[in-house]
Amino acid sequence: MAAVALSPLPHATTMGGGLKPEHLLVILPFDPPTAFFDRIRRKHPHIKITYRQLSFTATPWNGAEQIPPELFHDATLLVTLSALPPSPKDCPKLEWIHFTSAGTNHVANSPIYTDTTIPLTTSSGIHGPQIAEWVLMTMLASSHRYALLHKWQNKHQWDQELDNINYMRNLHDKVGQRLGVLGYGSIGRQVGRVAKAMGMDVIAYTASPRDTPESKKDHGFIVPGTGDPNGEFPSAWYSGTDKEDLHRFLAQDIDHLLISVPLTKETTHFLGKEEFDILSTRNAFITNISRGAIIDQPALIAALRAFEDHRPSSPSYADTSFSVAPEADMNADTSIPGLRGAALDVTDPEPLPPDDPLWDAPNCIITPHISGAGSAYVDRCFQVFEVNLERREKGEKLINVVDRSKGY
Repeated sequence: MAAVALSPLPHATTMGGGLKPEHLLVILPFDPPTAFFDRIRRKHPHIKITYRQLSFTATPWNGAEQIPPELFHDATLLVTLSALPPSPKDCPKLEWIHFTSAGTNHVANSPIYTDTTIPLTTSSGIHGPQIAEWVLMTMLASSHRYALLHKWQNKHQWDQELDNINYMRNLHDKVGQRLGVLGYGSIGRQVGRVAKAMGMDVIAYTASPRDTPESKKDHGFIVPGTGDPNGEFPSAWYSGTDKEDLHRFLAQDIDHLLISVPLTKETTHFLGKEEFDILSTRNAFITNISRGAIIDQPALIAALRAFEDHRPSSPSYADTSFSVAPEADMNADTSIPGLRGAALDVTDPEPLPPDDPLWDAPNCIITPHISGAGSAYVDRCFQVFEVNLERREKGEKLINVVDRSKGY
């Protein structure tokens, strides 16, 4: 995210130097954030607040939400997940839009996005803690054969059969394994932080080079005590936007790949058969918490099936869900093709149809785009807004500003 200055700032101050009246319109699919409203009224009494609760729709700017036109017409500030004015003429006073999502690909075709220069900011930075926990949860559930352990518990079975015990003894912990973070933003940095604490080696991939200490810093919103503010955790950095650059990164003996790049025209189907073939040299485990369309799903299914068809089997182990094969076996026999497993919180399309073959892909955990959900989500969204509101009133640069030319 680039940071831009909103200068001069006639919208924030009057000619006499005071703050002029503002109208904040908040349109969200959950209950009113009363604590946030109370803070705004206390700290910024010149701001009038209007709240509308509306469900998410795929193309909200078409007017499906039936927002009264006068609300958009009168608003100077807008906080929203997806609902936007139908056209620029419907919001002549609007000077800033803050999204409660980390990205804006879901509104990239809106006339407000394509035909105006209204500054857009996101809530990037708030999702790291809860998504990192989901990433580690699914990673460990797979490598520690949680499905098998849960099966034993459901059967009231204290399993001490020699074959099963020996199988579990082949577990490899994460020490010394390599995590490749494709998109070292706020989420990738928090996953990197936790992985590093577990003894993993972390390497990072970004669109543009990060070859100076300053360029490696995170200049966006950071939940205190989380992330990698100074870019200290990766042992190596890679960058680029073409397949050659991507392949160089993927060829670095990656055991676990985290996909956390934004969805743009360039990153659509960024990972397909070629990329999975490269990752197959280590039979990598793939985690996607970004957007489903970044992956070529049929190619992923084929790579998972290729591994399943060739991996060593165990009678007690093979009949459990997301039964990822032992990493010890994977390291011992590099002739096994394919990917040993995947954890997907995002799919293409969403919701995933009941008859989609991805549901039955072997060694694959699928959750319904909920890795970022948590009790702190709403408050942290508005913490980003409040930081920028203070910056705007002081004439300072905003954080988390969307660069329309890049798509994020």
